[in-house]
Formats: sequence, structure tokens, C-alpha cells
Amino acid sequence: MKKYSIEKSDEEWKNQLSEEQYRVLRQKGTEAPHTGKYNLHFDDGAYRCAACDAKLFESEAKFKSNCGWPSFDQAIEGSIEYKKDATFGMIRTEILCANCGGHVGHVFDDGPTETGERFCVNSASIDFINEKE
Repeated sequence: MKKYSIEKSDEEWKNQLSEEQYRVLRQKGTEAPHTGKYNLHFDDGAYRCAACDAKLFESEAKFKSNCGWPSFDQAIEGSIEYKKDATFGMIRTEILCANCGGHVGHVFDDGPTETGERFCVNSASIDFINEKE
């Protein structure tokens, strides 16, 4: 099993995170589409892991995908770990925070920008920081 910079027991994660954050980040859950607070959020700043505060995405990488979840066309280099996910009868690429191993979402190769990628992210797995203030 991979070692992460931040490792905590399940009990520690449960005490730190909300019930929904724990379900998504630690149990690989998915929030319902069009319900996350960052789905249609387009302020300038950065999106950080809600579990460990590691910076994952810059606001410039965010785009409106109409898929129901926050979408980005790239992650900050080295911030994301990629893992094959064969659950639910599909083959997908899971994205995890490279710092704590928290489940962030999945990445797909159907993005509309030059990167061709769509990082489909759960709002519960991220926090927004306005870095200009």
C-alpha cells in the first residue's frame, strides 16, 4: 500500500471531515450531480484538497462542462495520483490527492480544451481559496 505524506486513521478522518466529505474522500463516494457547491463556481483562486489542504487545481483550469460536477482541464503538476478504477462495470481513471490519497473524482479524455482532459471532481473533496485576498 502506498504511503502518503499525510496519513491518518479512519477515526481521525471522521473527526476532521464532514459526513459527506468522509464518504467521498475516504470511501470513494460520489455526490449527486448538480448538487456540489463548486459545480458552477468560477471565482479566481485555487482549489485545494478538503482533507489535507494540498493545492490541486487552479481556477484558470476550470470550465463549464454541463456534466453536473466541477470540471478542470488540468491539475497542478504532481498534485494528483492516477489509479485504474474498474467498479460499476466501467473502466475509468480515478484521481486521488497525491498528498493524502483522498478520492477526488475521475479524469476522462473528452475535455473540450487543448489538453483533451476533463477532471470530473466532487465538490465535497475540494475547498476553494481566493489567493488574491
